[in-house]
Amino acid sequence: MRALKILVVVMGVMLVVGFAALVAVIASRLAHRAPNAAAVGASAAGAPPFSAGPIDIPAGGRVETIGVGSDRMVIDVVLADGTRQLMIVDLATGRQLGLIPLRSAR
Repeated sequence: MRALKILVVVMGVMLVVGFAALVAVIASRLAHRAPNAAAVGASAAGAPPFSAGPIDIPAGGRVETIGVGSDRMVIDVVLADGTRQLMIVDLATGRQLGLIPLRSAR
C-alpha cells in the first residue's frame, strides 16, 4: 500500500511538472514569435526596402479600386472611353503580369 501511495505522488508531481513545462514552452514561443508584417507595416526593422518601379496607367485612365493578394495586386482601371480593365501586377517586382478587359454582357 505504501508503494502505491509513493507511485501516486510521483505521477502527480510528473503531471504538474509536465504541465508547467508545456506552459513555459508555449509562452516562450509566443514571446519570440516574429511580428506579423501586415500588423507592423512595411517600415518594420529588418524588412527589405521596397524597390518596385512605377506602374503605368493608360493615358486618361483612373484607378477605381485596388485588391491585394499574397503576391499579386489587381488594379481596376477606368479608361478615358469609359471601359474598364483589370491590371494584374506582381508585388515583388512591380511588373505587369496581364490585362483583363471588362465588358458588359449583351
